[in-house]
Order: sequence, then C-alpha cells, then structure tokens
Amino acid sequence: MTTRLCLILDHVVALLGVATWFAAGVTLALRRTRLAFAALVAAVLVTLVRVITVVILAGRGWWFVQEKVLLGLPMLVAAGAGAVLLAGPRLLSALRGRGDGGSAGGVVSVLTAAYAALAGLVVTFLVGYPLTLSTALITISLVCAGALLTARVVAPVPQVAEGRRAISRRRFIGWTGGAAVVTAAGAGIGLSFRPAESVTSGGGPGRSSRAAVSVANLRGSGSPAPGGTVRRLVLTAKKATVRLPSGREIEAWTYNGEIPGPAITATQGDLIDVRLRNADIEDGVTLHWHGYDVPCGEDGAPGVTQLAVGPGAEFVYRFRADQVGTYWYHTHHASHLGVHKGLYGTLVVEPRDGQRADGQVDLTLPVHTFGGTVVIAGRDGRTEHLAPPGTPVRLRLINTDSDPHRIVLAGTPFRVAAVDGRDLNQPGEVSDVGLHLPAGGRYDLVFLMPDTSVALVVDDDRDGGLRLHGDDPGEARVEDDLPELDLLRYGAPAAVPFDARDADRHFTMVLDRGVAMVDGRPAYAHTVNGRGHPAIPGQLVAEGDVVRFTVVNRSLETHPWHLHGHPVLILSRDGTPSTGSPLWVDTFDVRPGETWEVAFRATNPGIWMNHCHNLPHAHQGMMLRLHYDGVTTPFGGSHGGSPGHGH
Repeated sequence: MTTRLCLILDHVVALLGVATWFAAGVTLALRRTRLAFAALVAAVLVTLVRVITVVILAGRGWWFVQEKVLLGLPMLVAAGAGAVLLAGPRLLSALRGRGDGGSAGGVVSVLTAAYAALAGLVVTFLVGYPLTLSTALITISLVCAGALLTARVVAPVPQVAEGRRAISRRRFIGWTGGAAVVTAAGAGIGLSFRPAESVTSGGGPGRSSRAAVSVANLRGSGSPAPGGTVRRLVLTAKKATVRLPSGREIEAWTYNGEIPGPAITATQGDLIDVRLRNADIEDGVTLHWHGYDVPCGEDGAPGVTQLAVGPGAEFVYRFRADQVGTYWYHTHHASHLGVHKGLYGTLVVEPRDGQRADGQVDLTLPVHTFGGTVVIAGRDGRTEHLAPPGTPVRLRLINTDSDPHRIVLAGTPFRVAAVDGRDLNQPGEVSDVGLHLPAGGRYDLVFLMPDTSVALVVDDDRDGGLRLHGDDPGEARVEDDLPELDLLRYGAPAAVPFDARDADRHFTMVLDRGVAMVDGRPAYAHTVNGRGHPAIPGQLVAEGDVVRFTVVNRSLETHPWHLHGHPVLILSRDGTPSTGSPLWVDTFDVRPGETWEVAFRATNPGIWMNHCHNLPHAHQGMMLRLHYDGVTTPFGGSHGGSPGHGH
C-alpha cells in the first residue's frame, strides 16, 4: 500500500471515529440503550483500527504521524478509556434489564472522547507538522472546556418530566453541537500562527561571514564567448486578443502579442540580451529563466533580485548562454495569473560543436492549458507534420502549466535524451510507456521516423496532441493503461561531482496544508514546516557547500518542487536510491505521501526562490528563500512586492 493510500485510509478512519463517538454520546443521552451500546462498541473498534493505521504510517516516516502519536491518539485513547469505564457497565446492566443505561457522567465521558477525536482530526488538517507544545496545550484545554460545557447541560436530563425532556433534548443537542464547534474551531484557529524566523543554517558547520555583496551586483557577462554572437531581443508585455491553433480567440497577457512569446534560440557561448518592456500589465511583470542558472541579478524574482517592471518601465536581462538544452521563460510576478494568461516563452541553446543532421525535425513544444483545453504546438501552431522515414526527430516537451501532464508517444520506440535540459547517460530505447511530465519540467524525446505515423498524446486526449506522418498516412495506435517510465531507473549510472552523504547543510521541508499567515493575512495555506510565505525561515548556505534536501509531502496534492539557480541531483524517492543515469533536474514532482532526497553544490551566489511550481500553491504560501551567506538585496519590502505575488 502506498503512503498516499495510507494517508487517505487514516483520514477516513479518523472521520469514522468522530462519527461513532458522537453517535454513542448522543444516543446514550437520548436513552437509546441498544443503539448507544452498538455505537460505543463501534467507536472502540474504529479507535483500535486507527491505532493500526497510525502504526503503518509511522513506518513511512515520523513526519506523517507526529501530531497523531504525540497528541491525537493519546488524547483519544485516554478519553475513550474513561468513556468505556464510565458508560460501559451501565449500558451492559441496561441491556440485562437493570436500569436505563444513562448517567450524566457516562454521557459526558463519551462526548469528551468524541471531542478528542474531532480535535485530533482538526489539528491534522489545520495545523499538521510540526506539532508545538502550545498547540497541544490549547487543544487539550479546548477538549476539557467542551466536556465542562456538556456537563452543565447533561446533568439535569435524567430528572426532567417527559413533557420537558423534549425541550431538554433540543437544548442538549444544541449545546453539544456548540461544544463540538468551539472545540474544532479553537483547535485550528491561532495554533499555527507562528512567528517568522529569518534563516536556518540546516545544522551544518559554522562558517565565517563573507563580505556583503548585493544581488544588484550579481549580473551577467557583458560579452559573448570567443566565436559567439549577441542575441538581442525586445519583449513587450501587453494584453492582446490571441487566436489559438483551434481557431478560438482568447483575451491574453502576452510577450509581443504572441502566445507563447517569441522563441529565444542561441548557440552555446552566445550573449543573450533581452530588454523587457511593460505596455499595460498593471500588476507588473518580470522574466524568470526557468531552469537556466543565470547570475542571481538576472533571475527575475521581484522583491529579491529586482523590482517588478510596471507599465511604461523596462529592465534589461543579460547573460551568457553557457548551458545547453531546453528551457523556458516566464513572468515571476503574480505568476499564478501571468503564466496562466500567456506570459511565457521558450529558450533553446544548442551546443557550439553540435552538428544537426540533414533534414532533422526539431520541434519545441510547450504544453499549456487555456480554458480547460490543452494546447501543444510549435511556433507555427501546426499539430500535423511530415517527416520522411529515417529522419532524426527531436521533440522538446515543456510543461508550462501548474499541473503535471501524462505524455504518450505512440508508433515508434524512442529515447528520453534529456530531462530539464540535461543529457542523460546512455538512455535506452523504450516503447509502450507513459511519461509523467512535472509542472515546469522538460523532456527531450528522440527517435528515427518510421514508415508509419507517430502520435504524441497528452493526458489521454486522442483527438488532440501532435501527429508526425511518414510514407504511411495511417494513424498510430495508442494503447491504454501503459506503465509509467521510472526515470530513477532509466539510463546507466555515472560518476557525480560530490558525495551527498557528507553534506554541509541538510534541510527538511515538510509540505502540507494548514492555517497560517500568508503575506500578513490568515489563510488556509499551502505550508512548508507549518508556515506560509514569508514566515518560512530562509535556508542559509555558504558558497561551496554541498546541500541536501529532504522533501516530504503530507498533503493529498502533488507539489512540483523548484529551486532557482541550481539543478539538483535526485538521490532517492521513498528511501529507494536512484539507480539509473544521474538525474539532474530543476523541478521534481513530490506526489502525495512521497519523500524525496536531493542534493546540489552551492556554486551560484545569491538569494534564490525555493518553491512549489504549482504557481497557485506558491501564491498561497508554499515558497521560501535559499540565502547565501553575505548576500543582500535592496529590493525587499512593500515596494518590491513578493516573488510570485501581486500587490
């Protein structure tokens, strides 16, 4: 059973526990002896099952069970044991015809167990990891307050006459419901509004501070490499009406009135010089070079590396194209809106000594969703291409959405030559497999064109996607239920430039949902270690450090994790080491219940965003900063805005 299924099962059992304990308490108060006894037995059995599910989850990692082991289960077991001892004997006597089974103490004790079950569930959903002493004390106090409130209402119930009993029962149900609401609300509100911290060192050895340097001075090269050229481009961000390949027209935010924006192509060693102008995007725009390890001052993170470019303003980005591969660019200001509306484009850098084969088909294919329709097409918008048999084909897939896509290439064997712009070592030929493409991620697929047609299908939409036709015009057959290619076991192992077992810094990021402050406002946020941006402590590193991340997903949503300025080496997933080609990525999907270990060497000084690339998740709190020792920024504060946020 996967950790995700264990999480879901535990949530379901916890919810059943709440329901059965409340059913036992209410039926006991209403003198429904048989129902009360059955509900009490069910509640005890569900609680025992809950213990089992928590034990199973504990085997997947302490992160998944901390609040359950330290607070939820002990509180429930203690309250449940008291309920069984107080209410159980009377109910057994009543079933034998010796009394009615009800007592104020029994009702209060059973409902206290119900409040404990509810409070534990609420803490999991609204607070999560990490559990703090204040959270535990407040939760226990609220459960006790609910018990006292219930005791005041329940005490007179057995003594009233039948005519008044109906009124008392209505009062009882109302007061009990109120006590439950107070317990649940109190257990969630105010428990996770933790004070912000600046940075955390990650437990590595102490380093002396270097002389301060501003990100404004960490800019790109002013000249190309020998033999290179200058690639100049002006990108104007503006609103426009754009026609999609389907013929549908949409109101979009664009670079130069196009979706995607102009394709930027360069040869290794060229100087890329882009002047960004903002015509009429009120929120402001920037350019972030996704996956490209530019100097920090070129990174396009508003409030960190620059101010957002407002209407009528401009900013020049300049860096040398030393990094070969498939990349993309997009706005990083209010990116959850801007990228979705069309502020993105592609960046491809070819090797200087590379030789393109005669007639090679090389297509750059951003995958983007407009109004629920997935669009995948090159610059010309065509989804049908001719390719003579034997022609080398390279398909550069770029996921510009915030959700993953499933890709199937049917009709030919192929190789995944590169992931996130980095070549794989000895990638083998595969066929009849599905590919999971994370948000922000890129796959380069290569093959020789067969005689028959080839189909590229996205998310099982057989009517969309891309078609390449050889001599035979027939359609490629797309199989159902294909297994997913596991890239951690694909390709051949090779040496890596550092030993991640001896990391200088180790940071753990537990991804979850909970009540937290986001940009100064309370929200049901996407959190990292229980906090939302900007209250999540930054990660302090020194230049030259080997840095290791443990990324844990407690939530039921997928989080594509993205560190700016550095590729990370995948070490393991759920404790299973990567055994294929060294997998260097800039975005990796942490699916529900998964735990990933990755590492990198800190060789690009600056202040870098480290966030979920499901951009609405980042906007809702799931981002923090990786901060090199001695690097400062003049762009912070209210005038700079927040990376990924609007004003």
